[in-house]
Amino acid sequence: MGRHRQAEQSFRLLVVCTANMCRSPTAEIMMRAALHERLGPAAAGFVVSSAGVAVPPQRRSMHPLTRAELRARGLSSPAEAFVVTQLQPEHVTRADLVLGAERRHCAAVVEQTPEALPVTFGLREFARLAAAMDASTLSRSPVVRAHELVEFARVHRGLVTARDRGSDDIPDPVGGTRDDHRRAADAIGTATWSIVSSISPNSR
Repeated sequence: MGRHRQAEQSFRLLVVCTANMCRSPTAEIMMRAALHERLGPAAAGFVVSSAGVAVPPQRRSMHPLTRAELRARGLSSPAEAFVVTQLQPEHVTRADLVLGAERRHCAAVVEQTPEALPVTFGLREFARLAAAMDASTLSRSPVVRAHELVEFARVHRGLVTARDRGSDDIPDPVGGTRDDHRRAADAIGTATWSIVSSISPNSR
């Protein structure tokens, strides 16, 4: 861990939820799409993946309501091709940043891989921290900029708080309605776009 301290030519981002069939795949797919939209060819420096802390046996694809929600947002191809992944320690040790859909996912990551604590945040938490950094102090290189944001977030964790207690968690839509899946996707989309905007040197 700690590669965010070095001059890197790549940045690996891992998103984690419970079963890797709703929230984390949505964040992975939306993050990748947003990076390509904002950064163009420079998006090649980013590797985005996702995993679940408790993937059900025999589960292979994402939840059909989540897949339908992504399809409605023009992300049908990656949603159809997505295959769920059980979180393994090597996924975490390779990552420069780990984002959990809920605080309990962050806790599960750190319990499994304690050295990941400095680079593990809630998705909404990291979006809030990244938005609080003075963009004028960041590198023009998106990859270096991403590493700088992780360092800033590590130092300022807990200093930039959510307005409402518990608001950092993205509710699990499993077992809910189409509207529940839409609301989860909306929350994830807002957070991922905010993060990518902070990474983009032309954001502000």
